[in-house]
Amino acid sequence: MSPLRRFLQIIFALIAIIAIGVIGYKVIQGWSFLDSLYMTVITISTVGYKEVGELSHAGRIFTIVLIISGVGVLFYSATTIVQYIVEGNLENILGRRRMKEKIAKLKGHIIVCGYGRVGKEVARVFQEESVAFIVVDNAKEAIAEAATNGHLYVQGNASSDEVLKEAGILQARGLVAAAGSDADNVFITLSARGLRSDIFITARANAHESEFKLKRAGADRTIYPHVLGGRRLAMLALRPLVVDFIDTALESRGKELVLENIGVGPGSPVVGKTCKEGQRCGNGAVILAVRKKDGTLFTSLSDEMLLELGDQLVVIGNREQLRDLEGSS
Repeated sequence: MSPLRRFLQIIFALIAIIAIGVIGYKVIQGWSFLDSLYMTVITISTVGYKEVGELSHAGRIFTIVLIISGVGVLFYSATTIVQYIVEGNLENILGRRRMKEKIAKLKGHIIVCGYGRVGKEVARVFQEESVAFIVVDNAKEAIAEAATNGHLYVQGNASSDEVLKEAGILQARGLVAAAGSDADNVFITLSARGLRSDIFITARANAHESEFKLKRAGADRTIYPHVLGGRRLAMLALRPLVVDFIDTALESRGKELVLENIGVGPGSPVVGKTCKEGQRCGNGAVILAVRKKDGTLFTSLSDEMLLELGDQLVVIGNREQLRDLEGSS
């Protein structure tokens, strides 16, 4: 039985025993409503105050029954409350409140919808990259595991507008639809796109035909894990050194080379510069590709291509070089 249902039963039982007491004293003793209510309360609470008036034989019998019934209800109420506290429900409530406070403070985070095999890997990468994120899943087991791993979480249906709002979608920068069902991912994408027209959505597809539906629903990118896994296996067989290099560049830390995409912001030293000039601004970082504001991706860069505010660059270099190129402090 749920805690809410238990508490509703307690309230109903208390109201019922008080109502029976008031009606009983009014009928048997002929007392007023206030006197009957007062007598009922002091009787079931066994405080021992003076009786309102002389009790008849029927009144005394009724009082005995009322005392036994009232004490039973109060004892049941007390044991239920103690059990609720012992089972950790109070701690869970306080924990959820603290979780909501932490989520409310987040801005620019990513929402990971689904904490299955794919969602766990996404969360692991985000955690390694020190990216703020929130896990959303409807399964208690998944949420318990997310909590054990130290992730922020919201338990609920990720396709619900209210759940997405609770996860801070209005302040988020991206959403990953990683549920096990394509239908779920389509509904998650539709809900997210309906709440935020500008949020970047990446969605998992389990079937080829689902990729088109996800894009129609509003996904910016779709991933088909089976094709992606097969392609990686093929590349490992054909070009293992290239794959190792890319893995190192994508996952390296500290001073090692990092393959990263950065935005050209107002503080970037490459704003208004050509690609040739921009290559010298990063203190050794190399610009590999440019996505212009209209979405066009250039992988073969001419020296005279102009780098503009809002462009996205694919760059390889160490962390310090990338910060210099991005204009970060």
